[in-house]
Amino acid sequence: MGSIYDYKALTSNGKEYDFKELEGKVILIVNTASKCGFTPQFEGLEALNQKYKDRGLVIIGFPCNQFGHQDPGSDAEISGFCKLNYGVSFQMMKKVDVNGENAHPIFKYLKKQAGGFITSAIKWNFTKFLISRDGKKIERYSPITKPEKLEKDIEALL
Repeated sequence: MGSIYDYKALTSNGKEYDFKELEGKVILIVNTASKCGFTPQFEGLEALNQKYKDRGLVIIGFPCNQFGHQDPGSDAEISGFCKLNYGVSFQMMKKVDVNGENAHPIFKYLKKQAGGFITSAIKWNFTKFLISRDGKKIERYSPITKPEKLEKDIEALL
């Protein structure tokens, strides 16, 4: 497929989410986990959400259990955990695979567009993809990159 806007995914409550609705927005997609050393990054992601959502930033979290089985709960449990512990108000999706045969198509696309260091495979939870308003420029950030370090790049795209 040609752009991020060609994809659809299911929200944590099972509703179809069409990425075409995000045309003209800056998008930050993150593969998340609720039992990971990087889980506190939810706080920084929510801070970015609150600061920039009115200017056109959309953050989308995709829970993934592929790395150390650090997100074993149901979609409802994961979503509840994020809201209760980190006040997450950005869109959380159904749990997906990000690598391998069963990787969600959106992650296949993102990895193809923004390959990683040495390999395009996602190496751990909280890998981040920042997508420009026109959907053409995609920057990839490692799990150790804290959300607040993305502010300058987000501002440049807004």
